[in-house]
Amino acid sequence: MSVNKGEVFAVLGPNGAGKTTLMRILTTQIRPTSGSAYVMGYDVVKEGDEVRRVIGYVPQEFSDWMDLTGYENLIIYSKVYGVTGNEARRRIREVLELMDLTDAANRLVSTYSGGMIRRLEIAAALIIEPEVLFLDEPTVGLDPAARRLVWEKLIGLNKERGITIFFNSHYMDEVEAYARRAALLNRGKVIALGTIDELKGSVSNDVVEFIVNNAELTVKVLKEVGDGVMDVNVVDEGTVRVMVRDADESLPILINTIFNHGISIRRVSVHKSTLDDVFLKYVGKRISEVEGKVSELRAVRRAVMRG
Repeated sequence: MSVNKGEVFAVLGPNGAGKTTLMRILTTQIRPTSGSAYVMGYDVVKEGDEVRRVIGYVPQEFSDWMDLTGYENLIIYSKVYGVTGNEARRRIREVLELMDLTDAANRLVSTYSGGMIRRLEIAAALIIEPEVLFLDEPTVGLDPAARRLVWEKLIGLNKERGITIFFNSHYMDEVEAYARRAALLNRGKVIALGTIDELKGSVSNDVVEFIVNNAELTVKVLKEVGDGVMDVNVVDEGTVRVMVRDADESLPILINTIFNHGISIRRVSVHKSTLDDVFLKYVGKRISEVEGKVSELRAVRRAVMRG
């Protein structure tokens, strides 16, 4: 795979697919056993120092010191990065303001919310003014408002500074909303790659759901429609789900067929393909079925927050 400069690129896949391993290779934390990888033209094996000068990295687990203030955390990170003196103070002030943490800079991190901790970690990654930002499950375990604020900051960085963002996430809505392109990994291989629209377009079926007064009869008559109808089944009492090639073409036929058999329709909904459907097509499971590791990570973060 390749990622364009200034792009927001997502990596999806079930647990064990290789997402975190790939990210650790690209950030020079582990060496690949074969093949080659480059970041901004630098070989991650032969030119690791050069790679580390142009990247920022935010890991899955919270990596801040809870018994220090936000400012003290950034002082430590700046020294690790070799940024000192007035330049360090300038950059720390800048990233604190950028992440809306100036007022909380002198508070202990243990008093921060999960979203504030995540923004502090992003601030730390920005101290070296990176060209590429790697984010491993950046918002997992955060509430929707905190997730939205984190992403507002990230997209702002991408648009205003041209920073390339490479991330993985179990939140399909985040990927659809913020990524331009995505790669789907499974068992260490890229099995699908493209823009979000291209990936969704690879799932040819639309879904139409009817809430009716006679679900069994509805299934029977719709199975006789033929061309364009891929599958019909009862979801629960009164709800019938119909898989069709094109909802725009099939919907009038389906409705007429149901009415002609005296069946009353209480509600109709059309579901276009989503990334979750793409996940289902290529992996065989929906993303909600493979979230075990994410649940464990949420538990770890809650424990860290409790000290």
